[in-house]
Amino acid sequence: MNATLQSWNAASADAALDAMIACCGARRWAAAMVARRPIRTIAELSAAADEEWARMEEADWMEAFACHPRIGGGKAAHASAQSSAWSRQEQSSTNEAAERVLAALAAGNELYEQRFGITYIVCATGKSVEEMLAILNRRLARDRAGELREAAEQQRQITQIRLGKWLIE
Repeated sequence: MNATLQSWNAASADAALDAMIACCGARRWAAAMVARRPIRTIAELSAAADEEWARMEEADWMEAFACHPRIGGGKAAHASAQSSAWSRQEQSSTNEAAERVLAALAAGNELYEQRFGITYIVCATGKSVEEMLAILNRRLARDRAGELREAAEQQRQITQIRLGKWLIE
């Protein structure tokens, strides 16, 4: 068994909950993951994460989304220190982006928030700023219901990546 997973299985409920909230800020999802302990393998953890995420509703999605900073922006108001560190790492391509691209991204973020009422969520790992901007512009054409489902899928992908990071730290 993975050493981090083994320690998490033996941890207090509060400590186990904190670890899961760093991976996904939806408290109901995190509590459901803690309730599934013991989880013996990485594959079981990954499957459980997806199963529990599939049970979440719009309010849970919103809670998770609120833990993400704007792409190219600062810290999210509701993010844990670990989640914020991972966000900076995931969005590191913004560090060397041209000013004009960052300005377009900032304007797009603002428009997205006005249109959908949420922070633009994209699985940023491995994507350039230009790719994230193109995805943002494409997603602005969706209706709200379709966009919420897409944002929830992006959150699911981010959660899986963060679980992987958590397991090796």
